Amino acid sequence: MSRYIPCVLCGQTECPVASSLGVCLDCIRKRPEEALEVARAAHARTRREFHLPEAPPRAEGGIPCGLCANECIIGEGEVGYCGLREVREGKLRHLAGTPERGLLQWYRDPLPTNCVADWVCAGSAQRGKHNLAVFYSACTFNCLFCQNWHYRDADPRRSRTVSALELASVANERTYCVCYFGGDPAAQMAHALASARRLAERGVVVCWETNGSAHPSLMDRAVEVSLQTGGCVKFDLKAWDRTLHRVLTGTDNARTLENFARAAARFAERPDPPLVVASTLLVPGYIDAEEVWCIARFISALDPRIPYALLAFAPQFYFHDLGTTTRRQAEEAEAAARDAGLIRVRIGNRHLLGLWE
Repeated sequence: MSRYIPCVLCGQTECPVASSLGVCLDCIRKRPEEALEVARAAHARTRREFHLPEAPPRAEGGIPCGLCANECIIGEGEVGYCGLREVREGKLRHLAGTPERGLLQWYRDPLPTNCVADWVCAGSAQRGKHNLAVFYSACTFNCLFCQNWHYRDADPRRSRTVSALELASVANERTYCVCYFGGDPAAQMAHALASARRLAERGVVVCWETNGSAHPSLMDRAVEVSLQTGGCVKFDLKAWDRTLHRVLTGTDNARTLENFARAAARFAERPDPPLVVASTLLVPGYIDAEEVWCIARFISALDPRIPYALLAFAPQFYFHDLGTTTRRQAEEAEAAARDAGLIRVRIGNRHLLGLWE
């Protein structure tokens, strides 16, 4: 007897299907338009629960934002997809994400830490020092499997914000590095870059963990500050197949791949510690060895030395009814990444790996 719910398109019950989505990987690949219709409805439902726009606004005569891949055109009284921009009286207002207002939480994470790049970064040898972890409370994607979804409880109108100057001032003599993540820094890049510049002046190594959806000019500046300080840019490559990416995240992956390629073009300027690191979350039933092979082939064509971390999935958010990544799934994905030409591949979060199929 199958333990999986049936796919709403084909009825199969042999592969994992998240109940909040309802469509299986096979249908996403073979019936993309139908799968996207199912996914759009799922994303709309989930975003309504957090009072966010169901889709990036495209108001006729609205004001373009242009800070990320969603390219919102916001009408009077509307809010942008990330929830941080609105139009009032014909003007674009930033509720957060400016150098004066960052919607975030920060904490000191003792080194060596558990970041995506801990196995290749210089911070792993900095015992007694710490990483300034900056968790931004907004995102440009709507990943149904989000592993850090609690940021959505933050309200930019009511929550305390932190200026770039205030954030930079919390660094001390034991602060080795800063990492901007979340949520995602792509929604608040002006704030992140302003604080990164101040921290870099104080000798702090600057790192990023991002979905790569920021405007290319902003992403280029993030790469540059990491290159100059000895930090790394960790790109979360969630899926290769364009339809699958849109089904899982609500957003296209073209900007992510473009920004990754731009950053990878500078990898040879400082391969050790690596300027660019990639990662993929192994979502059961959706991100399989075939998908990983395609991502890894893309990376290896740019530079086969780029490190690639395959991360075990924990049931979270709207994919709470999926199991953890199995050892077999992780090992098949690792083999696929190496077969695609990468030479530095690692399975992360091994403690989450399930023992069974």
